[in-house]
Amino acid sequence: MEFRLLGSSGLKVPVLCYGTGTFGGGNEFFQAWGSSDVAEATRLVDVCLEAGVNFFDTADVYSNGLSEQILGKAIAGRRDKVLISTKTTFRMGDGPNDLGSSRYHILQAVEASLRRLGTDYIDVYHLHGFDALTPVEEVLDTLNTLVRSGKVRYLACSNFSGWHLMKSLSVAEKYGWARYAAHQVYYSLIGRDYEWELMPLGVDQKVGALVWSPLGWGRLTGKIRRGQPLPEVSRLHKTGDMGPQVTDDYLYNVVDALDEVANETGKTVPQVALNWLLQRPTVSSVIIGARNEEQLRQNLAAAGWNLTAEQVARLDKASEVAPIYPYWHQRQFTERNPLPVPTYLK
Repeated sequence: MEFRLLGSSGLKVPVLCYGTGTFGGGNEFFQAWGSSDVAEATRLVDVCLEAGVNFFDTADVYSNGLSEQILGKAIAGRRDKVLISTKTTFRMGDGPNDLGSSRYHILQAVEASLRRLGTDYIDVYHLHGFDALTPVEEVLDTLNTLVRSGKVRYLACSNFSGWHLMKSLSVAEKYGWARYAAHQVYYSLIGRDYEWELMPLGVDQKVGALVWSPLGWGRLTGKIRRGQPLPEVSRLHKTGDMGPQVTDDYLYNVVDALDEVANETGKTVPQVALNWLLQRPTVSSVIIGARNEEQLRQNLAAAGWNLTAEQVARLDKASEVAPIYPYWHQRQFTERNPLPVPTYLK
């Protein structure tokens, strides 16, 4: 398994990370993802470790804490062998302070996560979203205190806008506080908005990308094709309207290109889609999920090989969409503004 530095930090993480949103199935939304109990979760952790994947991602809001609890039990006795990533910010109770990134809520949330995980430190602690009502200085001072105390090793954010992240990095630099080493982002062959603003920022500021939903909210599993109904077992039946939206024609054009490359390589459609991400700038790790051991082993096989430059360019072209302003304008000035652009445009 290949390991990469997490952004500008000294921490090395595997290029694949196991996302444990499938642990627990504590409500209808997460049941659509999966509902692994402790026994199955322990087996899935075993499979990951055998493959060299020692990085596990969860969040307090996943099944209202149940995912963290099950992960904690699944890694019991081998905490020193794994890296744990978890998150806070989203609502975890009915009270007015049971959400957000205030000092009050962060300190409350991190202690609760530590209890559920059965550990005394978190390797990578994320803010799950940007809190526009709490001063950035309050947020980062609190996070820096957690790093200095040893309860948190590295900081990350998720789903931030470019200005959210850049302002946070600037404030951290101003005061000499711990900075965000990584940004957990939605990025896939059918969701390339990350490339417009956040990827250039990540290149410039050395912020590593941790990619969530790399198969386009379950649309790049290889089971969805032109002229065919949704498979009987698909989380899209219950969650399709909640995630990123794509038009049918665009989706099918990308799937057609994936099919071609999959046939050439002898790999599956999801393996090709995941491998494409592993070759993108800034990507430190791609978060894979799995309902069961078979799916997990299939996804783990996305690493350890590379698409050719020609295959990457073909997938780039099939999945390209017209960027919004000012990004389409900036692409006309690459002589002095060499932002990451698709390979076939170079």
